[in-house]
Amino acid sequence: MPKRSTDKPSTRAPVPPGDELGAADLARRIASNLRTYRQARGMSLDDLARASGVSRAALSQIETCKTNPTLGVMWKIAVGFGIPFSELLGEDRTGASILRRADAQVLRSTDGKFESRPLTPAGSSPQVELYELRLMPRAQHASEAHAAGTREIVIVLSGSLRIRVDGVAHDLGAGDSISFAADRPHVYENPGSSEARCHDVILYPR
Repeated sequence: MPKRSTDKPSTRAPVPPGDELGAADLARRIASNLRTYRQARGMSLDDLARASGVSRAALSQIETCKTNPTLGVMWKIAVGFGIPFSELLGEDRTGASILRRADAQVLRSTDGKFESRPLTPAGSSPQVELYELRLMPRAQHASEAHAAGTREIVIVLSGSLRIRVDGVAHDLGAGDSISFAADRPHVYENPGSSEARCHDVILYPR
């Protein structure tokens, strides 16, 4: 049946040009990398489900490009494989590599209030990753525990940021930084009324 004229208009923000295409390309790369890493390790979908905490059905949907994984699910899969997050997203590179700002795939939380943009080419280093994080006012993003031994360094560029690690809150302002163990659940929160922007350095164990 056609919609009645009394229906409320959608309040959802329009998708910026290129976002849908970028998301589709990212889903294809994740599907390909998931399959490649799984087969190289001799893991079945059930094995990966146990290692990552992501259901077999969801992994199958992702590997066959029938669904786009959320940011949280992608982190769980990377932890399940024991690889840096960027390796799941990108392709192996050799020699010099450049990441143009226009080519960086911005990852967004389901509610669109948290964004993560890689600042280095995928595969640049197996030990270090660098991201720009943006949180809308009053936004909150919970992160699963990363692989054992992983640490994060967060530097606040603008706005205010609250980091919760194991339930303990740490309040930061522009110019402040924090180093913490990221192999336990942690939460990024913007308690302010303006956007918070920061750099996030992820250090993986050798």
